[in-house]
Amino acid sequence: MNLNGFFQEEYKLTISFPSQFFSNIFYTFLVLALSFNQPKFSSTPIWDSNGITFANQSIVGEYPVAIFVSTNNTIYVANKEYNKIVIWQEESVNPTKTISGNFTWSCSLFVTSNGDIYIDDGEHNGRVQKWVAETNTFDTVMSVNSSCDGLFVDINNTLYCSMPDDNQVVKRSLNDAVMASNRIAAGTGSEGSASNQLAGPGGIFVDVNLDLYVADCSNNRVQLFHSGESNGTTVAGYTSLNPTITLRCPNEIILDAEKYLFIVDQGNSRIVGSDLNGFRCLVGCHGVGSQSNQLTRAFTFSFDHSGNIVVADTSNHRIQKFLLMKDSFGKLKKS
Repeated sequence: MNLNGFFQEEYKLTISFPSQFFSNIFYTFLVLALSFNQPKFSSTPIWDSNGITFANQSIVGEYPVAIFVSTNNTIYVANKEYNKIVIWQEESVNPTKTISGNFTWSCSLFVTSNGDIYIDDGEHNGRVQKWVAETNTFDTVMSVNSSCDGLFVDINNTLYCSMPDDNQVVKRSLNDAVMASNRIAAGTGSEGSASNQLAGPGGIFVDVNLDLYVADCSNNRVQLFHSGESNGTTVAGYTSLNPTITLRCPNEIILDAEKYLFIVDQGNSRIVGSDLNGFRCLVGCHGVGSQSNQLTRAFTFSFDHSGNIVVADTSNHRIQKFLLMKDSFGKLKKS
């Protein structure tokens, strides 16, 4: 979607309503502006192999899996042990806000630019909830059949949920006044490895072209579904047309500013990424464990606005931060 065209069209439609125009366009901009970080790296970015423990079990609870870092560098983590969202404003060492709610065993969350938080509540309650920043209240915004291991809101304000138990990704427009039935975004609902099937899908990513990337965990691959297409193309892992990298239950995917792919390779307890030279291990490259250079069944990660990697090191019950050692121009960062 071309945002410039969108705003031009919005202006033509609302020009006769000047009192509404500015509030509508401001709200639209807040919702549709990218809320997550997509850094532009040098050709061969390097991260410190030793991570810093940003938060431990006493703060994030057992087995943290859901994490999000916004463009203003606010970090959000779902503490599923105590059913709360823990928030750190930029540069904060200690949490600056905690939101408690009637959600359980949340596996994913997504934050939009206006501060609204979408959180998985599918495992026991069959829904996705939204914490509305303006009112400090929760609303149900999607009905689901199982947990959402991935949540995403695209630039058209469409909410996606990746359901591993249903082997499917579903979506619905948040612009609809009534919460209608979900539409299928990817997968037939039957487990399989055909191009139109998924098996235990995890994290998802939707780019500005509305192309959908799915971490197809049990098929050990990442699938790309172009907008409107039901058949996916394997872009990493098993059955990829071009040699990429061997994956074992990938569970999170992010694209950087150049559309290079970064993956949490959960089964191998590492994060891998692509560049001009193909895929390579970035962090967690020293085997499974709890040392500062190791991860154990990492689940999700985000980039902060400096390009640092913030990862939910799930089975170590901690959040780790790995600092970027080279900036976008290939120069060593100053300490």
